[in-house]
Amino acid sequence: MAALKSKCCADRCAVGEASATDSLATILSAFIAAQLAANPGRSRLCVGLSGGRDSVVLLHALSCLRLSTGSAFTLSALHVHHGISPDADVWAGFCAEFCQCCTVPLSIVRVDVPRASGEGLESAARRLRHAVFADCAADWLALAHHRDDQAETVLLNLLRGAGMAGAAGMLAERPQGHGPILVRPLLEVPRALIEDYAVAQGLRWIDDESNDDTHFRRNFLRREVMPRLEEKFSGAQKSLARCAGHFAEGALLLDDLAAIDCAALATPAGRIGLAAFNALSPPRARNLLRFAWLAAGFRAPDTRWINEALRQLATADSFSETCVATVDGVLHVYRGELHILGHGPDAPGTARPWAGESELPWAGGRLRFVSGTGSGIRRSLFVDGEVVVRPRQGGEHLQPDARRPRRSLRKLFQEAAIPPWERTRLPFLWIGGRLAWVGGLGVEAAFACAPGEAGIVPVWEPGYPSASLC
Repeated sequence: MAALKSKCCADRCAVGEASATDSLATILSAFIAAQLAANPGRSRLCVGLSGGRDSVVLLHALSCLRLSTGSAFTLSALHVHHGISPDADVWAGFCAEFCQCCTVPLSIVRVDVPRASGEGLESAARRLRHAVFADCAADWLALAHHRDDQAETVLLNLLRGAGMAGAAGMLAERPQGHGPILVRPLLEVPRALIEDYAVAQGLRWIDDESNDDTHFRRNFLRREVMPRLEEKFSGAQKSLARCAGHFAEGALLLDDLAAIDCAALATPAGRIGLAAFNALSPPRARNLLRFAWLAAGFRAPDTRWINEALRQLATADSFSETCVATVDGVLHVYRGELHILGHGPDAPGTARPWAGESELPWAGGRLRFVSGTGSGIRRSLFVDGEVVVRPRQGGEHLQPDARRPRRSLRKLFQEAAIPPWERTRLPFLWIGGRLAWVGGLGVEAAFACAPGEAGIVPVWEPGYPSASLC
């Protein structure tokens, strides 16, 4: 059972309690002032509240600061209910009580963590938690990670064989795309100062029983390794946290180099040219590929995948159709260019009849039917024959232009530069047992409307990700 520490939830901000309260107030006051100055009009701050001591201290200290600054910023809290621990409901209830005590509005979001995703329970929970963070209605989302957490993260990542970015540990500030900026205002604060603050303010918090389980690697480092390191290397945690800053600077320089290479190697379509990519030195090629993969919104690929991708790309040519995948996305080569895209859904395996609907779902996208005049397929043909949508079967021919002969779809796809991975998802419209239209190619000439004739225009809108640009 999770333990409730200390006396009670403080209903006021204690003053005069030596240095812990004053030190934390000074640090957070400087953080708020810097954020408000750098981001005029952005004053909504949300705290990720787990119910543990660190997040409780962060929320309490910010609540006190909000009162002392005359509400220069708005404050809220967010609790992600993972449902993993049998005490998860108790934790959510505690967070609600604490936020009510601090007069801070709280949102509780429940997530269903998959237990057999292959990524591990902890990783799956982290992924879902950060997805919730990205949807938070705030300008900044503050997490309570501190200097000791940073030292543990750096050491853990190094032991995993992480590169420069991984060795940088946690960033003090990180954009989340469409969501709030993720900030860690306590990242340079030692755990001891947070503990002193909690005692000085008489706070209570939830103690997660899993934190004592040294089966988890981070707990093992925290409880078994870090104390021994401090015995032999005084200030080890502080030094590791300082190293994170050096690694972060190095990672930024590598990103700058990758952006320069990306711009230099870009084709007119904005993608990375294969020949120019293969001319890079192996370290720069690995750096650029990792950069492009992250820019596509995917998790960093491991070294084995990058090395395999470089091996295949080195032997590819303009006619190759290389395909190297991770769980997040796929790297293709097509017509001498690198294409990076997410996994798309397969086309339905069976035909779908059309009975006059304005649209049909297809391969994660939709096929719309729009009325027109002098364009599309003659409307009268939809009445005379059965209309079905099918996936590609192979061997089909089409005559999109009456002035040219009917040709195989393979040749037409090549002329239209439709990549192979998209061809299997395209909808094929059949009327009366004859192929009348193909997504991406157009209408069979024998079915096309004459000028002024009423028609129906099929419009294919793919829902799967398109190839990202560098």
